[in-house]
Amino acid sequence: MQNPVAFVLGGGGVLGAVQVGMLRALFRGGYRPDLVVGTSIGAVNGALVAADPSEAVTERLVRLWSSPEAAEVYGDSIARQVRRFAARTHLHSPMPLRRLLISELGENASFGDLKVPFHCCAASIERAAEHWFDSGPLVDAVLASSSVPGLLPPMEIGGEHFVDGGIVNSIPIGEAVRLGAKLIFVLQVGRIERPLVAPRRPWEVAQVAFEIARRHRFARELASLPDDVRVHVLPTGGGESRDDSPWAYRDMAASGRRISRAYTASRRYLSANVTPSPGIGA
Repeated sequence: MQNPVAFVLGGGGVLGAVQVGMLRALFRGGYRPDLVVGTSIGAVNGALVAADPSEAVTERLVRLWSSPEAAEVYGDSIARQVRRFAARTHLHSPMPLRRLLISELGENASFGDLKVPFHCCAASIERAAEHWFDSGPLVDAVLASSSVPGLLPPMEIGGEHFVDGGIVNSIPIGEAVRLGAKLIFVLQVGRIERPLVAPRRPWEVAQVAFEIARRHRFARELASLPDDVRVHVLPTGGGESRDDSPWAYRDMAASGRRISRAYTASRRYLSANVTPSPGIGA
């Protein structure tokens, strides 16, 4: 491989549906990953891409995002959520997501089964540190990467507890650079496209604070890229006003629209901004 291509899939919950449209645009544009890096929902989508790095995976992801199994991940009733949260530290059971991952990847799937290298990020509680999974059981690692605090419980692996990787590295282009990628496609979920404004409601305080942190790291990593690395941040095609609602994480209804908009916007971006090189992916 002279010029390795990396797909970097960021975090963002249900907004991660846009990554399916971006992936379709990339594959139809002739781009195939030599490695896949993911965080949070990007780890879920990314694991499937690493298992089948071809356009066919986008059809599989479209079905997955519109499936009852996907809706079940955060589908508990409000009453059940309240009862669980009163006795524990999270609103939802991790079992629906585990069942979904087992169904798509296989119960005993490992990183070694994947067709291209895959790395996913989680946050270690005990070490207060970023942790990268790249070997061993795949389902547990993806669960660790996508265990949103307060929504899902921490994932225990080897006596250590992990939560959502987006806390420490939401758009991990630095990891792709470390692994040797020379052409990086960033599949973000749209938050970095929108202007930040001062919070006006109580729940917006945490949203804005987290957004400042994630954008700061992303900007810092972009600014420190080596001269021989090219990065393309794919567009989502725009969002919806309800994307920032406290209950948006449960809203699966807009997935089809998000996929379609991101596909159209990303195809246009690739046509206008990316000139394929004979050495890319070779």
